[in-house]
Amino acid sequence: MPLNIDWQQILLHWMNLAILTGGLYFLLYSPVKKFMEKREEHYRQMDEEAQEKLRQAEQIKADYQSKLDGAEEEIHQARIKAQQDVQQSVQDQLAQAQAQADQIIAKAQDEAEDCRERIRRESQRELREMASKAARKLAYRRGADPFDQFLDLAEGGGADEER
Repeated sequence: MPLNIDWQQILLHWMNLAILTGGLYFLLYSPVKKFMEKREEHYRQMDEEAQEKLRQAEQIKADYQSKLDGAEEEIHQARIKAQQDVQQSVQDQLAQAQAQADQIIAKAQDEAEDCRERIRRESQRELREMASKAARKLAYRRGADPFDQFLDLAEGGGADEER
């Protein structure tokens, strides 16, 4: 044996290494590889499920967004209708207020006319009374008898000359 190499020992070591490698392959590598493949498949399925759920969530989100847009448009239309109703109500109330104001003015004018007529009648009555009182005062001078005054006036106004 040259260089003191035992080929039989090398062969046994090679065989021992092959047996060890084969045993480790069957005992460790193969189960670990299968476990890793199962785990990888499990995570791939979870990823696919997550992607599907994400796609469904995005679809639901898009549906809700379209519903929200529709609701916003509906709210906008309802707001416009409410504003129109309010405007109409305001116009109706203004018309009613104007009608009431016209009625109040007409009633006030009627009352003013009635009051004017009553004041005119009262003033005419007071004027008649004042004229009557003045005529009585003229007719009934102090200390004079109306009959005597009449006779004096009839005789030629002697009573007026004495005074």
